[in-house]
Amino acid sequence: MNKSKIVVIGGGTGIPVLLDALRKENIDLTAVVTVADDGGSSGKIRNAVNIAPPGDLRNVLIAMSDMPQFYADILQYRFDETDGPLAGHPLGNLLIAAVSEKQGSISTAIRTLGRFFHISGNIYPSSDQALTLHAVFEDGTEVAGESSIGKHEGLISHVYLTDTDTGGAPIASQNVVNCIMDADMVVMGPGSLYTSILPNVVIPDINKALLETKAKVVYVCNIMTQRGETENFTDADHVRVLHEHLGKKVIDHVLVNIEQVPQDYMDNNAFDEYLVQVKHDFAGLKEQEVKVISNNFLRLVKGGAFHDGEAVAREIMGLSKRQAD
Repeated sequence: MNKSKIVVIGGGTGIPVLLDALRKENIDLTAVVTVADDGGSSGKIRNAVNIAPPGDLRNVLIAMSDMPQFYADILQYRFDETDGPLAGHPLGNLLIAAVSEKQGSISTAIRTLGRFFHISGNIYPSSDQALTLHAVFEDGTEVAGESSIGKHEGLISHVYLTDTDTGGAPIASQNVVNCIMDADMVVMGPGSLYTSILPNVVIPDINKALLETKAKVVYVCNIMTQRGETENFTDADHVRVLHEHLGKKVIDHVLVNIEQVPQDYMDNNAFDEYLVQVKHDFAGLKEQEVKVISNNFLRLVKGGAFHDGEAVAREIMGLSKRQAD
């Protein structure tokens, strides 16, 4: 029997939680990862070595590998702030940069490291080039750079990407286009709407593939609103923004968490970008023509509210099985 082909699109710390759960299933799994990060270690490396930023790819590589936890901890080790030029760099970022420079391509480097670490499935950067994210706010102000967008006050009207080196239109990895067109299901998220998911979606060839694919499209809605991005957003607002950027209503199912985050639970010092829990607007979701799957997807960890990867994976596998039947 052919394995179900599932593509997960996103970046940041959201999708690794889901990928870690899905890699254990009997599926053909592919991760598509944003390359628009310009902050922290990734930003410094992309400027120094002229490669796509490695941070989000590192997290996905670890999530999809069967490596022992000790190895994962080594790759995630971040040099101390007193360590001069190495300060703040995770070892895994430096490894990806070194292999990318040696092999001349970050896509080739991730394939090589994927074999080395025995990953389950495929990992593709959305583009082989570093991209710059631009946000146009409702007052007409434009801010360039993912790390700067969340710091600007105001509501975002839309986002778009440019090639960091040339300033031209971004070019998608052909592998990404092919896997979306060939997929049985495409899952977007979980992750930051404007800085993790949309930086993949607005690449023209990926946008076109999402409009043309016969795959079911699933969106995993965020649990918390995010400062500078989705303040006061409902779950319907998240879907609406995705559809506006796609140019068409293509999302078939949306997964929403209905478990309440305990009052005063969030550690606002450790998770200062997260504000309040996303409110539900089931009437608005109906207007967006999506089927809603609501359940307890909440996982509380050290003062933060996250998705329970196993719970989300169970729903996705259930959808996949019903689709196959």
